[in-house]
Amino acid sequence: MTLVEGQKVPDFSLVNDKGEYVQLADFRGKNVILYFYPKDMTPGCTTEACDFRDKHEDFSQLNAVILGVSPDNVQKHTKFIDKHGLPFTLLVDEDHAVAEAYGVWVLKKMYGREYMGIERSTFLIDTDGNLIKAWRKVRVKNHIEEVYTYLANQEEHK
Repeated sequence: MTLVEGQKVPDFSLVNDKGEYVQLADFRGKNVILYFYPKDMTPGCTTEACDFRDKHEDFSQLNAVILGVSPDNVQKHTKFIDKHGLPFTLLVDEDHAVAEAYGVWVLKKMYGREYMGIERSTFLIDTDGNLIKAWRKVRVKNHIEEVYTYLANQEEHK
């Protein structure tokens, strides 16, 4: 499935870092920054999470919540949050069903080896559950600033 900007995104229900079920629809009325990342505690994923952490208050000012999604389990997410003081929710997608629904569970290649994994991606979803913008194959450097600037411009032109 290809997600198209302006269309509704697939709703889902996943367990959060506290072991509670969270549904995307729970966040209607807020802008949602839904970001998919490969693995807790790895260098790129840690940098990305900490960049979102550092910009968290600015995103809150734009009526936005941040949701991180990876195949890691509740315990790994809790450890990651505690270690880096992450003020936002991490969701468990162990069977990668949501990653597949968003088209980010892909064939990857590293050191001549092929495997299935998460393609680092960010989806900006509006207050009605529509896709505003998708960033795929994300490079972490300056990415969070780019998301923030894009959302700030959207909010300014409402």
